[in-house]
Amino acid sequence: MSENGATKKPLRLGDALIHAGVITQDQLSIALKEQKNSDMPLGQLIVKLGFASDAVVRETISKATGQESIDISKIIPDDEVQELIPKEIARRYKILPIDLDKETATLTIAMSDTYNVQALDRIKIQLKGQFELNVMLAGESEIEDAIDLYYGYTLSVDKIINEIETGKADINADIGETTEYSHPLVRLVDAILADAVKRGASDIHFEPEEGFYRVRYRIDGVLKQIRSLHNSYAAGVTVRLKVLSGMNIAENRAPQDGRISLSISGRVIDFRVASQPTIYGEDIVLRILDRKKGIVPLDKLGLHDDALSTLKLMMSRPEGIILVTGPTGSGKTTTLYSVINYLASESINIMTLEDPVEYPLQMIRQTSVNEAAKLDFASGIRSMMRQDPDVILVGEIRDPDTAEMALRAAMTGHQVYSTLHTNSAVGAIPRLMDLNVKPSILIGNIIGIVAQRLVRKLCSNCKEAYEPDSIEKKILGITDHTHIYKAGACSECDYSGYKGRISLLETLKFDADIDDMIVKGATNKELTELALRKGFIPIAEDGIRRIIEGITSIDEVSRVIDLTHKLDI
Repeated sequence: MSENGATKKPLRLGDALIHAGVITQDQLSIALKEQKNSDMPLGQLIVKLGFASDAVVRETISKATGQESIDISKIIPDDEVQELIPKEIARRYKILPIDLDKETATLTIAMSDTYNVQALDRIKIQLKGQFELNVMLAGESEIEDAIDLYYGYTLSVDKIINEIETGKADINADIGETTEYSHPLVRLVDAILADAVKRGASDIHFEPEEGFYRVRYRIDGVLKQIRSLHNSYAAGVTVRLKVLSGMNIAENRAPQDGRISLSISGRVIDFRVASQPTIYGEDIVLRILDRKKGIVPLDKLGLHDDALSTLKLMMSRPEGIILVTGPTGSGKTTTLYSVINYLASESINIMTLEDPVEYPLQMIRQTSVNEAAKLDFASGIRSMMRQDPDVILVGEIRDPDTAEMALRAAMTGHQVYSTLHTNSAVGAIPRLMDLNVKPSILIGNIIGIVAQRLVRKLCSNCKEAYEPDSIEKKILGITDHTHIYKAGACSECDYSGYKGRISLLETLKFDADIDDMIVKGATNKELTELALRKGFIPIAEDGIRRIIEGITSIDEVSRVIDLTHKLDI
């Protein structure tokens, strides 16, 4: 809720709690009588009397007023924002600063009474008009506990490590679920998770080695070592991550899976956690599932105009299957989420079957495959066919049964989307045949195939122009004196030379001619030649185009796509 919402008529909390069935009229009468002899707000008195929890009171107010609420127990506040609002002001007005968005100059704060004009005015004076306020509702006791826990304790990785190494804390102390937030190892784990999210990492690796404990982030598809810690950190960090993700802390000989949900920088971030026993201890990898970055509008994927136009043309077909191919980590899932989010509306029923569901989407029925319940991709598709779907998303075609059911769904008037592990769009055809799909079933049922890779974008602040040598000119197909760019190094890109990623695509749209070639048993070369005559742009050409445009470098494209065929070697 924004600050201007503070002018609305205050809510009669007691009436709202009775209407929601949280408390009875008798309980409200007791609380109101107690309030006459107390300065405590009604909501806090109801919690103190044991009639309702702080979280229930908060949610009731949120639903009754339409205000956005936040569960403070699941957030990691920004370390910098504590300096904007001193502890004494935060405690007096029951305010907790959470996040500062520097781009929009907006400070997100949590308040127990969002109608407190005096408190909002005092905060504005403190901020000297430098920031807009984004006010969220939180329970009063939750805020008071959070102020005690967060203020005075740094969330900086460097400072926490220094605190531990200077001997101010016993890092071997028990850090189970009852441990207070003030324990430095608890704060160290939280700080690393928050730091990884702010750096735009997709994965966090905690890796025990023989002589040290390593922490690495995968940023823009490339692993980078962030910390080298003493081995004594390993046990405590492992236990903390297991507690957060709901794993068995006593089991260290078998792999485990878990999930963590936290609020970082004012938004909910999920972490998919996996442990793996190694010779030096348990290796733990966290996949960061940031809904803000994982669900990207179709027009914001960074696709070239012609690739985007072809993709939208394929999506307009009412029935058939569209496949997205590429290796692990090539952005296939993100593309599919963008597609179904683009299609989502109240007029169609979209159902997904995933392993597992990564990002919850509105108006879309999502199901995770479950081996324990004997729900695999093939049986899941069969079940979904009875749920009256218009669009079906299948996470991956990995066996003959799944391939058969996906094609059968496409044949019976549904639009189906799925992924397949192949190196090229044309290469998906023999792969499907390997899965016992007959050519006669393929024709007329495949709308198109998309092959995808992700490449890093050059940092616009430090990229360096140079004239390509003769081999590079031959690869790029240029003869004149032009310049292309290579990676530089600056603080904005953390001295990597790259910042962000874009998709390289090739989109093969099926038509009667291609179907006819498949039935005749044409080779990949023959199919490619036919597609090229119809305007097909191979993924290598898309990469070369991005190099010439100065968006990425020839080294980066060569990392994910073979460009040597241009040299006639």
